[in-house]
Amino acid sequence: MTRQHHCFINGQFVENRSDRWIDVINPATEALLCQIPQGTKEDADRAIAAAKIAQPAWEALPAVERGRWLRRIAEGIRRREAELSAIIVAEGGKTQQLAQTEVLFTADYLDYMAEWARRYEGEIVQSDRVDETIMVFKKAIGVTSGILPWNFPFFLIARKAAPALITGNTIVIKPSELTPENAIVFAEIVEEVGLPPGVFNLVTGYGPEVGQALAASPDVGMVSLTGSVNAGIATLEAAAKNVTKVALELGGKAPAIVMNDANLDLAVKAIVASRMINSGQVCNCTERLYVQDDVYDEVVRRLTEAFNAVTCGDPAQDNTLDMGPLISADALARLEHKVAFALQQGATLVTGGKRQGARGFFFEPTLLTNVRQEMAIVQEETFGPVLPVIRFSTLDEAIELANDSEYGLTSSIFTESLNTTMQALKKLKFGETYVNRENFEAMQGFHAGWRKSGIGGADGRHGLEEYLQTHVVYLQAR
Repeated sequence: MTRQHHCFINGQFVENRSDRWIDVINPATEALLCQIPQGTKEDADRAIAAAKIAQPAWEALPAVERGRWLRRIAEGIRRREAELSAIIVAEGGKTQQLAQTEVLFTADYLDYMAEWARRYEGEIVQSDRVDETIMVFKKAIGVTSGILPWNFPFFLIARKAAPALITGNTIVIKPSELTPENAIVFAEIVEEVGLPPGVFNLVTGYGPEVGQALAASPDVGMVSLTGSVNAGIATLEAAAKNVTKVALELGGKAPAIVMNDANLDLAVKAIVASRMINSGQVCNCTERLYVQDDVYDEVVRRLTEAFNAVTCGDPAQDNTLDMGPLISADALARLEHKVAFALQQGATLVTGGKRQGARGFFFEPTLLTNVRQEMAIVQEETFGPVLPVIRFSTLDEAIELANDSEYGLTSSIFTESLNTTMQALKKLKFGETYVNRENFEAMQGFHAGWRKSGIGGADGRHGLEEYLQTHVVYLQAR
């Protein structure tokens, strides 16, 4: 019998009132894994109401007490590490190693945010008046909501919930309908540790129904979404009528620049890692490559060998694979179309380029040359194991090409020259730049994009402050 899950509202799992269900499919086998409720606006409103009731008492707790709750959840995650990893592999198509990394990183992230309990602070500002003190308090926003994608579904629960909860907010999470079961286990852990009812709530369903209800509610003080540009625009539109604060992490088209003096062993290894992780379905990883003239042919040769050596298959059956499937049949069809269109426009297929196998949503690692800057394969987010390569002559030319994008999330450069590095860092217009390494951020950094890659950001002190608002007090002594 197919497993059926339920939404988690006000500290308990609740029956599916709509009696509508969403099938969750294993992308490697196309088998039915489970079913989740197709949540409604009413479900979202119930969760928001529970969060609103719970928020004042939660904020009244000392921050260090809130931090202890986060640590309990982190320990609960570690106890169920194997179960969670297996779920992420099955519903998301991740390799076993990447799934385990995500689970443990999520637990560590909760612990990291718990440490901020004694660290986030306000200010005392000097006044122009005699006997007056100006104080800046940092306070909770109230009820927050998090709308999640499917590519790092478990970690992103913590990325949104941990800073929200440690700063005194409550939260309603909507997981992706493609990868919801890991979020159900997170809610089970919340229930097991006894987190006060209403502090954390989970509503499953589709974005146009549940996501829009969370963004449009007048009782939600902040909505944080990670997803596509179109989803971000829809969220902004829904939130606008209440002037609700919105934080968005959207798409990316990350450029990597390889200079003549680069360590090619390091560069190729990092680029392949950045392109193949999670089957290329990561917004901050390399999506287009610019290689300087003198090393272009050698880099293409090495990349071809490396792409051909990538192992791909059902990650549940083999823990040594480099790559699993794409997330869905729709994702596979989109990628097939994008590659075919690039070839139609004149690109050269070096390796890969087609679906792999008859079952599951697998696509071969694909390398394209003779591409032009204006091509869709260079300008539009691909979200798959496909890499277009473009030749350049000078650093200024490479930077101009790299910056020529509506996205501005991450970028990278490979060079042995400090002078070249510093020139690039001054001119690259991206939220993040990686030098001589793969594209993957740290929890103590700040993950934020420019242009259509988003508004606001996550992680570290700056990410924590997204969940705070200021209250300025002018205190005149008498």
